[in-house]
Amino acid sequence: MWTHEMPAHPRIAVAGATGAVGREFLKVLHDVDFPASDLRVLASARSAGSKLPFEGCGDVPAGELIVEEMNERSFDDVDIALFSAGAGVSRQMRDAVTRAGCVMIDNSSAFRMDEDVPLIVPEVNPEDASWHSGVIANPNCSTIQMVVALKPLYDISPIKRVVVATYQAASGAGAKAMDELYDQTREFLEGTPSEELSVEAFQHRIAFNCIPQIDIFLEDGSTKEEWKMVAETKKIMHDDELDVAATCVRVPVLRCHGEAINVEFRGPVSVEEARSALEAAPGVIVLDDPKTFSYPMPGILANTNDTYVGRLRKDDTVEHGIAFWDVADQIRKGAALNAVQIALLLLP
Repeated sequence: MWTHEMPAHPRIAVAGATGAVGREFLKVLHDVDFPASDLRVLASARSAGSKLPFEGCGDVPAGELIVEEMNERSFDDVDIALFSAGAGVSRQMRDAVTRAGCVMIDNSSAFRMDEDVPLIVPEVNPEDASWHSGVIANPNCSTIQMVVALKPLYDISPIKRVVVATYQAASGAGAKAMDELYDQTREFLEGTPSEELSVEAFQHRIAFNCIPQIDIFLEDGSTKEEWKMVAETKKIMHDDELDVAATCVRVPVLRCHGEAINVEFRGPVSVEEARSALEAAPGVIVLDDPKTFSYPMPGILANTNDTYVGRLRKDDTVEHGIAFWDVADQIRKGAALNAVQIALLLLP
């Protein structure tokens, strides 16, 4: 159990500040006006000395932040470190962070399934922030948006089974993947033969294509991304008997993941009950009016903070079933915003 007292105005460090999520951390800290007394931005030696624009939050004024090279002494005067520097760096720096009395909120997969590390989505299991030992894990982006929508439904009736197919944006693989989508799309439209397109970020071309593989394949034929959704959902929802079947697909969208979700409950749940619960849930916005063609779409929801739900309907293939579609910005709610919301849970 963590015994260090958290000040009301903590000193913050962003590790991996020059990456896509690191830069988003800075935007979110400003947007929520996080009550920081100081802000330090850290990255590799290659980025040290560069400057990042910042709009200000708490006691930290707007201006340019100078990037410092991250090392084991970087956290000596820090209370909360927001990490998005990769699993290897997180593992390397864990002891230095916690030894300094700093709490690591880690966006990588390094510690998510460790028994002594809580895996938190604040709308779902905020109580788990009370038992950390210096490290809190931020879940996988596709898991976060799904459980935000599942929690209010689970509160009506325990969920027996979830079947989910994800439609994941290129930016989920990083800035280079977004560039590859731009470049391939331009080259394809200019007439470049498909076999001559440069493929580096993905297993196949992403322009005008869907790739049913995210992360590596496991022995059972699933991918690691699919395994993450299964294992993380059980841990976050505190239900090892909850069955999850996931198929994760990369699609030629720049930003925001979509998910088609079928839920089987242990008891009866009507569409009207589900709609009312979702409309009242924190972090959920229902966009669902077939008459006006209103439903969530990645192309219009970039840079938003909520999980959007639509296409809500009964699933008649099981006794107690509901189907719906959800969309969220995986860099905001799926990464940076969720981590900052965890940090807010730690404040006195």
